[in-house]
Amino acid sequence: MQLLSYLNKKPLINNSHFIAAGAKIIGDVTLGGHVNIWFNAVVRADVNKIVIGKNTNIQDLSLLHVTEKDDLIIGDNVTVGHNVILHGCKVGNSSLIGMGAKILDGAIIPPYSLVAAGSVVPPGKTYPSKHMIMGIPAKAVRELTEIEIDSISNHYKSYIEYAGIYQKKA
Repeated sequence: MQLLSYLNKKPLINNSHFIAAGAKIIGDVTLGGHVNIWFNAVVRADVNKIVIGKNTNIQDLSLLHVTEKDDLIIGDNVTVGHNVILHGCKVGNSSLIGMGAKILDGAIIPPYSLVAAGSVVPPGKTYPSKHMIMGIPAKAVRELTEIEIDSISNHYKSYIEYAGIYQKKA
């Protein structure tokens, strides 16, 4: 793990967080309670801020960045899958961003959304809540079922458990 200041701004980290080996957190980053950031993820808030809500997990090799115009805000209880790019966008509470998805500048993913693996969300795009968002470019393809909403909005719990196991071994 590497925590770096940038222009006198440093990441705000506490004992409730799990930051895996190889992760880099840079600049104006604020993490809610029990956030976990996994192996070799990069969270770079150099020209704007990044705020990650409580219980959210940022999985291995993901890249989070900002623009001078667009900060990056991720809600509570969000799962960000492996190798995701989030760039100056907003992700609502209890959403799941599938592996390899890319969400670009100014896009808004509302609460209880599922962005399918490999999807590319264009700049400035918004979607209705409780939908599956998929494709290149990504479109809201259907409303999620209550079972799917329950599953994605509780997925973060397994990562809190995994983080606890790693922390006990440290």
